[in-house]
Amino acid sequence: MEDQARPQPLMLSFLGIYLLERDSAVYSGSIIDVLDRVGVSEEAVRSTLTRMAGRGLLERHRKGRRVYFGLSQRATDVLADGKRRMFQTGAVNRDWDGNWTVVAFSMPEGRRSDRHDLRSQLIWAGFGLLQNGLWIAPGIKDAGAIVEHLDLAENVTVFTAQHAKPTESADLVHKAFDTEAIAARYQEFLARWDIKDPLPSARDDLARQLILHTDWLNLVRQDPHLPAEHLARDWPAIRAEETFNALADFYRAPACAIATEVIDEIPVRS
Repeated sequence: MEDQARPQPLMLSFLGIYLLERDSAVYSGSIIDVLDRVGVSEEAVRSTLTRMAGRGLLERHRKGRRVYFGLSQRATDVLADGKRRMFQTGAVNRDWDGNWTVVAFSMPEGRRSDRHDLRSQLIWAGFGLLQNGLWIAPGIKDAGAIVEHLDLAENVTVFTAQHAKPTESADLVHKAFDTEAIAARYQEFLARWDIKDPLPSARDDLARQLILHTDWLNLVRQDPHLPAEHLARDWPAIRAEETFNALADFYRAPACAIATEVIDEIPVRS
């Protein structure tokens, strides 16, 4: 299966659906069983669990000879952010107030690693590169938290602004963001999911649910949430969001029934 190479995103989807907001931990063998359904090998699952525990995302619990994994606070925060992006933020920004968050920075060549980390965090937060050293995002973004986390306050300037003539907001959208690439990603999602029988080769609806959530979260995390007024009327994100919501509802009950049969969990203190 084509998702075989991405065990951690699939793992996060599983944890977000079946462990977030529950004071419990899941048996490692259950996780192996679930992810086997989407083509992830036992070795890859065990390696991913070990890595995630080492990075402070998962906490080990023992009951007899069995090892169970629960969420750390860090993982809870990551998964809650993913859930918010998937179900609350929406694929199109219909409430834009005309403000832009602007980040300007300049760093010497010797701080290439810091520059790379800052760029990566800005892209993750929905910023686009307007010109060298100048990044923008629609709306009010907490760029200060990114700068503080990377300890770059002395090298970065953050402010909010609105466009002024002769510049138009539509020009900023298309200069700073590759709208064709964004649209193409949504079209790929639709080609896979907006069909009569999505993923007919998948083992069951639990597998389809995990792949669907992984695909959608990957999409919305790459989406800068651009103002709807500056996008095409047939912007594919709109139909893609409708497709995701419909399929998420459709798979929820049968996937949960399968998960209930295969998941062994124990209660843990939050």
